Amino acid sequence: MGSSYLSKGIKRTALSLALGACFVGGVQAQSNSAGAITGRAIDGDTITIVSPDTGFTRTINVSGDGSYRFSALPTGKYTITRKAADGTSSSRDITVTVGTAANVDFARAAQASGGATTLDAVQVVGTNAINPIDVSSVESTTVLTSEQIAKIPVPRNITGVALLAPGTIKGDAAFGNLASFGGSSVSENQYYVNGFNITNTFKNLNFAQIPFEAIAEQQIKTGGYGAEFGRSTGGVINLITKRGSNEFHAGGNVFWEPESLRETTPNYYWNNGQLIADNSKDKGWEATASVWASGALVKDKLFAYALLQYGRNETNAYPGTENGLSFRSLNNTRTEQKSPTWLVKLDWNITDDHLLALTAFSDKRKNERSYYRTNFGDAASPTTKPGRGNYMGTVYSEEGGDNYSLKYTGYLTENFTLSALAGHGEFTRTNYAREADGTVIRYNGNLNEVVGGCPVITSSRNWRANNGNTPPPACFMQGTLTRADAKDTRDQFRLDAEWILGDHMLRFGYDVDNFETVDGGAYSGNYQYQYNSNLSGTNQFVRRFNIRQGSTVKVDQEAFYLEDTWNITDNFLVYGGVRWDSFENKNGLGQTYVKIDNQFAPRLGFSWDVNGDSSFKIFGNAGRFALPLTANVAVRGASASIYEFQDFTYTGIDPETGMPLGMAPGGQYPEPFYANGETGAAKDPQSIASTNLKPMYQDEFILGFQAQLTDHLSAGVRGVYRELKRAIDDTCDYSPIVEWAVANGYDEGDVHPGNASFPYCRLYNPGSDGVWNIDVDGNGTIENVRIAADQLGPKAKRSYSALEFFWEGAWDRFFLQGSYTYAKSKGNSEGGVKSDIGQADTGTTQDFDYPQLMLGSFGYLPNDRRHTLKLFGNWEITDEWSVGGNLLVQSGRPENCFGIYGNDPVNYRVAYFSCDAGEPTSGRDNGTTIVERGTVGRTPWTTTFDLNVAYRPAFADGKLAFKVDVFNVFNSDKATSVDEEGEDDLGSPAGARNTYLTPLSWQTPRSVRFMVQYDF
Repeated sequence: MGSSYLSKGIKRTALSLALGACFVGGVQAQSNSAGAITGRAIDGDTITIVSPDTGFTRTINVSGDGSYRFSALPTGKYTITRKAADGTSSSRDITVTVGTAANVDFARAAQASGGATTLDAVQVVGTNAINPIDVSSVESTTVLTSEQIAKIPVPRNITGVALLAPGTIKGDAAFGNLASFGGSSVSENQYYVNGFNITNTFKNLNFAQIPFEAIAEQQIKTGGYGAEFGRSTGGVINLITKRGSNEFHAGGNVFWEPESLRETTPNYYWNNGQLIADNSKDKGWEATASVWASGALVKDKLFAYALLQYGRNETNAYPGTENGLSFRSLNNTRTEQKSPTWLVKLDWNITDDHLLALTAFSDKRKNERSYYRTNFGDAASPTTKPGRGNYMGTVYSEEGGDNYSLKYTGYLTENFTLSALAGHGEFTRTNYAREADGTVIRYNGNLNEVVGGCPVITSSRNWRANNGNTPPPACFMQGTLTRADAKDTRDQFRLDAEWILGDHMLRFGYDVDNFETVDGGAYSGNYQYQYNSNLSGTNQFVRRFNIRQGSTVKVDQEAFYLEDTWNITDNFLVYGGVRWDSFENKNGLGQTYVKIDNQFAPRLGFSWDVNGDSSFKIFGNAGRFALPLTANVAVRGASASIYEFQDFTYTGIDPETGMPLGMAPGGQYPEPFYANGETGAAKDPQSIASTNLKPMYQDEFILGFQAQLTDHLSAGVRGVYRELKRAIDDTCDYSPIVEWAVANGYDEGDVHPGNASFPYCRLYNPGSDGVWNIDVDGNGTIENVRIAADQLGPKAKRSYSALEFFWEGAWDRFFLQGSYTYAKSKGNSEGGVKSDIGQADTGTTQDFDYPQLMLGSFGYLPNDRRHTLKLFGNWEITDEWSVGGNLLVQSGRPENCFGIYGNDPVNYRVAYFSCDAGEPTSGRDNGTTIVERGTVGRTPWTTTFDLNVAYRPAFADGKLAFKVDVFNVFNSDKATSVDEEGEDDLGSPAGARNTYLTPLSWQTPRSVRFMVQYDF
């Protein structure tokens, strides 16, 4: 072959041939859907690999220095055979997992006195040996196989498995079931299935959910990943599905979580002891059934794997007391979800040098949420437990869709491998309501459409304080209706190549990832009515909102990358990579409002096999990672939208609907006001974003070592430092533009914010000058306006520093893996979203809207978890019985005190890092006390222990299995988030005394999951 790949001189102990997948390790510069085999033999040998499952065979020649490499291999088991020039041969068995290089050394260095290279009698060890240290890796990555996952009590979802990796924590519940990687927000990750990107780029807060039973391997990249991976400043989750083989397999299983064995969260009480929410009946059940079959359609050539999975769950939410903060009908619901999902994987070995693979799956999910009136009973009693009354109607929602990808792999020469992938994915997300009388309510996306149904009724906290804490009645169900045709569509194409040149392994590629979103929303009943009062607590009024959007927007992305892994010496390698990303965002009229070309992202790393026998490794890397602008920004910010409100006085309230009676214009805004200039007219695309806008990017540095302590135990530690260097957000403060206009000869009265070419809110990079093309005076002429960075507010800052200790032990019938992470996450910006208030407007949160909102904003961020201990494993007590455990111990998140700063200079009410210690008897005291972010305290430490027991009866020859998983065995119920509003809407701490720091969410209560499975 004449190659000298990075395995040159990399020596392995007998443990190099251990079967199974890696927990900590992974190889730099590996395909995101394949693995590799590397090693050493004798110059002139030939090495042949054969897949016993599919008959796939490849043969290559050993290079002059004794090294060899098989690239871009489908994952699975292989038999590797060395044939010497004299005709002798020897074979070994090996397992290849995604993104890793399995190493088999048929030769070892001779003794110092000999000087020749001789064959090494490599001992094949059992599957319970620890995974060898991969000295060719500079990444921080975790790989878990389906067999390993099955032995651990862990939720059957992708995030649940990802949270086993060091440096990951669970994100805020407001964004769904997502993970935060290394201090980043949950909107900064990327997800792949068999090389196809399944990240939902609408907000980066979702991804396609393949049937969990179909997952063969899950790779979690937490840092240091190569230039092949981009569009992420968090982590990467890479999934490989199961596939067919020459041997026919079929089976099925059922998972069931009964309601009777599921505990509930604690009741919610105010600080004065008043019962607000009775959660004692908020239970539900869940069941999932799967059937699958796989085999060869044509032996050694064409293989198929097919799975059909059906899931169903039902949950109930009952109301709190009449005096609760929640409105009467909102939390009295019964929700049912049905998930008929499927997956098909076809693999065609056209020849041994040309492979073709098709992946197709569907993740459609349908939800029905039925709403009921609430019977409050005796409202005079603060401990009254309300009940379920008359049926109001049902909201129907659907999400998910079908995804297809086709991948070609060609081994064009012994030194050159090429792969190409094309994929298409769709994700529907829409809802409509059907009232009890059969009336259907939906929104079709027309900004001028009249939407039926009950209007949305809300009230501010100070209104309730002035009205006996009693919220107004309401008859609405779904607050915002999503347009009926809302969906996301992705078309992706990528080309990847690997070329071995002497001591260098070059990898390069190109990918196109185009994303289209159809989105929009409007209030049920057209309006939201918010009962309110001014800051003095007088002049009560109702504010009527009309907020709606509807458009089709696009994000076009492309990238080039180049990587070189250079084996400088036998024991030392260097990795270098560069990546260029381009992004183009288009509004509802197809007009480009942001275009960024060739964002440069370099990567660099090294690995030193200190002892030359893979027993001790020192590694490090540095890299830059960029994140594009998500599609959701254009739906409202760059396309036609309406944000209208008007204030009214009223004479009464309808006791059934909550509608104000006797309305007349009055209050603070007696005339219709269009916030942010959103009048329903098209926006000028050249005025939306600063002309010097650049992508969000982050720099990362990792240094660590890993050592094999015994034949059964390895451990390591790495230091991680991440720093956000640039962010994207919006500013809604037009006062600096007014100042610019006056300084440039305009009269202040001639400045007209809100016209199509002068949006109130504009995109920029916080900390950089803003340069906008806007029509300052509304005369149709565009002016180029530059505002200095310090006039717009502070620079976006976020840093993450951590020490990660990780270990792995495996004995005859017992394995144990885990990690401890000490971390700090500090700054004034969490990233794309804002966990403080559960704001999911990726890229356009209220941060940086006005400089006043950023006073006191620097401190410990929501994803700051100082201490995290993870420990999990399994013990095979006998051939029939085994027990597994999973322990998580974690410190709490920082707590804040939000209030009103001064006289609410930007009209955001309780949104500032400002809380007064005093308790004014009436109105505001114009308090300007700043309470720095994260200085109030922390939520409590949490400890969660999960346990399972599995039984495989001997009479069934291992085909039949029973398992019981108990999650949160001790039913720990510590608070995981709290109410952080330290003042009411009047700016008074007294008004928030009963609610401040009360728990809003708790640890997931104890539940039990039963499984029965038959596989043959």
